[in-house]
Amino acid sequence: MAFLFGALLGLVIGVAVVMAFARLENSRAEQRRELAASELIKTSVEPVFEQYKSFILASIHFSKLTLGTVAPQFTGVQLLDSDSAGIIMELEMQWDGNPNIVLDIQTTLGISLPVQSGDTMPATFSDLELKPVGLLEVKLVEARDLKNKDLVGKSDPFAVLYIRPLSAKTKKSKTINNDLNPIWNEHYEFVVEDSSTQHLTVKIYDDEGLQPSEIIGCARVELAGLQPGKVKDVWLELVKDLEIQRDKKPRGQVHLELLYYPFGKQEGVSNPFASQIQLTSLEKVLKTESNGFNVNQRKNVIMRGVLSVTVISAEDLPAMDVMGKADPFVVLYLKKGETKKKTRVVTETLNPIWNQTFDFVVEDALHDLLMVEVWDHDTFGKDYIGRCILTLTRVILEGEFQDTYVLQGAKSGKLNLHFKWTPQPIYRDRDRDQ
Repeated sequence: MAFLFGALLGLVIGVAVVMAFARLENSRAEQRRELAASELIKTSVEPVFEQYKSFILASIHFSKLTLGTVAPQFTGVQLLDSDSAGIIMELEMQWDGNPNIVLDIQTTLGISLPVQSGDTMPATFSDLELKPVGLLEVKLVEARDLKNKDLVGKSDPFAVLYIRPLSAKTKKSKTINNDLNPIWNEHYEFVVEDSSTQHLTVKIYDDEGLQPSEIIGCARVELAGLQPGKVKDVWLELVKDLEIQRDKKPRGQVHLELLYYPFGKQEGVSNPFASQIQLTSLEKVLKTESNGFNVNQRKNVIMRGVLSVTVISAEDLPAMDVMGKADPFVVLYLKKGETKKKTRVVTETLNPIWNQTFDFVVEDALHDLLMVEVWDHDTFGKDYIGRCILTLTRVILEGEFQDTYVLQGAKSGKLNLHFKWTPQPIYRDRDRDQ
């Protein structure tokens, strides 16, 4: 009897030891998994802190990061972007957890600012977003010499633009069918959270209908290079991948016009967003109380006026005849207009001088384009040399300026142009139109 009792007691003790050991190993495994997850978060997030760090802060890092005992729940998955290089996904997560997170913030003045999370992690993370500092106005003008992705015909390009690759903050242009030199002339507005570190990304795709779109190329422009309140006109070279640029084959260029306005005052630039009228910030900055604008009315602004264009000269035009010369003339017109203006023909020269001025009555300057084409005159017709496509934003803001433009589609050549804007703004009551 004593033997049986001893054997039973030994069995119970053995089972208890095994269960205790198993629990200890599970606890250790949980700790290892939590440490691995915490380390993954630290190594992924801390470089982002460095990216958005301002000059006042010397360093930002986690001094303590434990995720607690409550697991997060993923309530949704959305595919934002995909190509041969990878995919970008947006995960919707709900987490009522109990983490212990302490941020150690060191300032350049030597002051340490520890920031600790509360007892529970909120279900939304809106308080983790950066405070907006300004707006970026982007005009997608055109693209040229795009790489053809279709075996039959030409690509059907459209553009995707974003500062943050989130679906709610991503803009998409219309599709231009069967064209490797598309003209979009579309305007977008982006919220800027840190102009010193953020950048605008542009991706050009070929629309494949029911099949996934194929990327033609992408480009990036740093916002730190933009001067507040000044229009910047840029041509960006398209590449296959922004991170790994192994493919050096030409993929075309995209033409953007950028205008950054900070909130509040910065470098002498006043805040253009004071009014509550639902217009683009560019339209807002062009209006004052002195011209009869009533901030209590909902109106659409139409920047109407007279555009005076002086075609001064051209330089280094390509030879168009057997004698190594050309007989150039210039044709000007608004994309939304019907009237064309033409200079005289200057014979047998590659560096013509015209000094001719033309006036255009512009009905909607913020959304129109000036087309300037250079042709070679022949006895039995004319031959195309090249063109410039210009927005009117800069002349509206500056009033008058002179600049030199490279001819698109030509082997060589530049145009010297002078612009002057005489505004006649009118306002259309949006409610009355409806």
